[in-house]
Amino acid sequence: MRYDQRVLVLVEVRGEQRDWDEAERVFDQQGWPVVAAFSRGEGPSRGVLREAASARLYSVEVRFFGARNRRTEQAAAWRVERLARQAGLEMYARRCELVDRDREQLTGWRAHTVAHRPPRGPDPSTLTPVARLRRAAAVSRARISERRGYRDTGMVVTGTASEARRLSRMDLSGGSATAVGAATDVRPVYGRERRHIVPRREEDGRRRVYRVVAWLLAMTFCAVVAREQSGVRVWAWGGVALLCFVGGAWLAFGMFAAGGRVASLLMCGVVAGYLLVVSLGADMDDDRGWTPVQMLSVFAVTATVGGIWLLVRQWTWGEWLAWAAPLVFTAVVSFVVASGSVLHALYADSLGLMPDDLDVPGIWQAASAVKLLSLLSYALFVPALWGIAKHVHAPFVSPVERLGVPLYVLTQVTVVVVCALGALDSARQAVEDFRAAAVRKTAPPSYFGVEPEWTCVEPTVPAAKLASRGGALNPERPYLSFGEAGGTVSLWDEQAGTALQMLAEQVRLVPAADGRVRCAFSYARVPKGD
Repeated sequence: MRYDQRVLVLVEVRGEQRDWDEAERVFDQQGWPVVAAFSRGEGPSRGVLREAASARLYSVEVRFFGARNRRTEQAAAWRVERLARQAGLEMYARRCELVDRDREQLTGWRAHTVAHRPPRGPDPSTLTPVARLRRAAAVSRARISERRGYRDTGMVVTGTASEARRLSRMDLSGGSATAVGAATDVRPVYGRERRHIVPRREEDGRRRVYRVVAWLLAMTFCAVVAREQSGVRVWAWGGVALLCFVGGAWLAFGMFAAGGRVASLLMCGVVAGYLLVVSLGADMDDDRGWTPVQMLSVFAVTATVGGIWLLVRQWTWGEWLAWAAPLVFTAVVSFVVASGSVLHALYADSLGLMPDDLDVPGIWQAASAVKLLSLLSYALFVPALWGIAKHVHAPFVSPVERLGVPLYVLTQVTVVVVCALGALDSARQAVEDFRAAAVRKTAPPSYFGVEPEWTCVEPTVPAAKLASRGGALNPERPYLSFGEAGGTVSLWDEQAGTALQMLAEQVRLVPAADGRVRCAFSYARVPKGD
């Protein structure tokens, strides 16, 4: 079973033997090991709780996902309470204690031989200068060959420098260090030895790195905002950016349990400088840097991706392969196929047309579907925040909070509505640009494969037989044409403000330069029909 945290919970189960058996069964289903079990008032609870024949205590190791913070023990109690509701048992979490199993980061070492080192000679002060130089050169060659791994034996050990040296010389058969083992030494796997640096434990160090990065990103955002301001607000935002850097530097100062403070501060300064150069540009007076909106967008995307991952990481690969992945794939594909003409339908409806009146290539329908998906992708921000809140054990998303789900649904519906309004606004803006171009008699912009153009419409039948819907055709002036679709030509009559449609077989479309030209057409050239 995968999990992040382990909390030892003293659970009291009240009832009879069948209730206790049921509690043990649900503990096993949850993957929570039962460390000990005893009656209330007996064992460790003797003298602490009153004896009760109808109550039994279980020391249960509750395992679950989430961060380690001041609410981790409370989160374990919430899960016990939820399990009690689901199983219909009278069960209480009487004590919760975090099981700290953070791993120590031991230094890795490689063992090597020392037989190549020059033998110990007389006191160097008694040697001639030439002899001292020769001895120093021999020692340097030996050290270089050791550092480059030429003398490695293949053995790898971990621990402090003294522990690693003793481990490399240890006789596993039970005796003391052998003569061969005593002729070995160790070198660090990565870089040179730093005896004064003691790394923090793994999770503790990772949390500190995340916090330092968060402070530096906040500093960068404040610096970007300060560049956009003027007057005293520049100094205000700049001061906040400086405080954020100080916060990050203070955390970096204690990055190691002992030592390494100067190196940590130097690395923090280098990262801060890199972020400022990237966000502000090499020249802070130019416009090549980032804007606050762009940075907020990056933060939102990062938070969305991270939150969704925190939300779904609890699923096993079997669950993904069995139903989650096929469901997501089917939903996305079907939505893309179904939404290929959604934006086109909104565009056509705003102009009084039907989607079938627009002959849109499939590639552009797919492009509009991608656009719609990008608009609706903002709806993922709510479940992402939900995933982050669950990871940090926020009280309003606790397993026992009854208002959490209605609050989530209400928020999600609100965001979806806002995203849908964004899709409507996309089509509305395109229609407004189209109408403005029609009024100015200029070329209108295209919209996902819909490319209206100015066209002279020449009837090929007498005026009495010309069938049109939406108004009468004036062949002496140009119209904005949406092309032919399904045997019908769709036009836009700017003077009437409506769409005009007629059979494609009754007209001939001649491209026009713009809406100011006058079409040279005469019904006298139209052959007389029956």
